[in-house]
Order: sequence, then C-alpha cells, then structure tokens
Amino acid sequence: MKNYIILLLLSFAIVSCKTATAKPEKPIAVPVANAAFFREISKKPDFDQVKISSRVDVETGAFIPTLDATIYIEDGQKVWMNMIAVFLNVGRGIATPNGIQGYEKWNKTYIESDFSYLNKMLNVDFIDFAALQNLLLGRTFIPVQEKDFSFSQSVQGYRLNSTKNIRFGSNGNQADYAVALQYSPTFDLMNVVLTDVKSSDRLEVSYSNWVNFENMRLPKNVKINIKGQKTSQIALENTKFEGSKMATPYSVPANYTKTEIK
Repeated sequence: MKNYIILLLLSFAIVSCKTATAKPEKPIAVPVANAAFFREISKKPDFDQVKISSRVDVETGAFIPTLDATIYIEDGQKVWMNMIAVFLNVGRGIATPNGIQGYEKWNKTYIESDFSYLNKMLNVDFIDFAALQNLLLGRTFIPVQEKDFSFSQSVQGYRLNSTKNIRFGSNGNQADYAVALQYSPTFDLMNVVLTDVKSSDRLEVSYSNWVNFENMRLPKNVKINIKGQKTSQIALENTKFEGSKMATPYSVPANYTKTEIK
C-alpha cells in the first residue's frame, strides 16, 4: 500500500546510525566560548559504514503495524533500507546523492525521484543527501552561523534561537524559517524545531539516549514530528548495530507500476 512507500521515505529522515549498547554517560556542564561551541557542533562524524536493525513505529492517522527495518549507511554514498511487517517483506528503498528510489509489494508500485518527495513529506525545502546524512547521524543538518543566532548556556546545556528568519533550501526552492536548537552539556544535539514563517508548517526532530561508539557520540533513539495540513509522528528504536560492509541489492520487479506520492 502507498503508506509503506511514504513510510520508507519518511524513515530515511530519522535513522540514527552506528550506536552502541553502552549506558549513556552522565553529562557534565562545561562553560564554552561561542566560537568553540560552533566549531564543536560542525565536526564531521568519523565512520565508513554501518548496518542497523531497528523497530519503527508510525502515527499518520492510518493503521501501520510496527515495522522491523534493516538500514545500511555508507558515508556519502547511500542509505539502503528493507522493511518487514509481521514476517512479510513490505518494501525496500535506497537514497543516494542523485535521489531516492523505493518500492512496496502490497500494490506492486514504485517511485523514483530527486529529494523533492522527501522535502514534501517533511514540509521543508532544504533536504539533499548531505543534509539527510547529517540528520541521520544526529548532526546539525541545517546551516548554522553564529551571526544568525542567540547563544545561551546553562547546566541543561546549550540553546540556539534564530534572531531573524533563516532562509535556506535546495534545488532552487527556498523558504524562511524560525529555528531553535538545543544541545546537551556534551554537545549532543537534543532537539531541532523548524517553523516555516509563511505557512506555519513545523518540523521537530528529537534525539535521546546518546552513547559513545568508537570515535563518535551518537543517538539510540530518534523521533520526528511533522505538523502541517496533516500531522505525522515516527519513532525509531535501534536494536542492533554492526560495522561491517553488506550487500545492498535494489531492483524493481518488472511488473511493478510507477506511482507518485501526493
């Protein structure tokens, strides 16, 4: 059914990767200068690839069972996903710098698109592959410049609030946003809220249960809320993580029909 293709695309936007099973460390508030903070949150994560086993719960107004997902991410190359519901394979998808492809087995349909579909699903205009990968890793996925934000810190961590409307986008599409970001005392991204000042559409992404993994700090849980004409919520719980390479087959069966998401 079409809901599974929509879920496949939406799930690309909430997958956290390469986390560990260790308990989160207790944060310690450390005063930091503005410049040091902005350098810290702009650091690129250090990883090559990761395979993730996850459980995905979705609220869209229509019934969708809890899905078991296998997600494989290669840095800068691809995000591949396979989904199963009640032991039945329901869909597969792949995102690359060139765009997104996906198919679902219930109605034998598939999609091929640039990132406009994903932007439409999230009610934003700025998601490309680079922004997508940063979002997946729990990194700041929108342009953040010190001159555009007020910066405050407390024992709870650090907070950024835009001092003016921030304009950004991709593929010639741009919009103005009011932006708020919250970070833990250890610079982990905890919450991002983007409000389109023209339409009042709102995207909120929350990260929790951050842990150490090799050279990285990454979240174990991610939740995304999309508020516009329709409201959706997706929660992801990662259950197993592996760092080895894996095959990522993707081909649409010959008898499937191309469709559009409206």
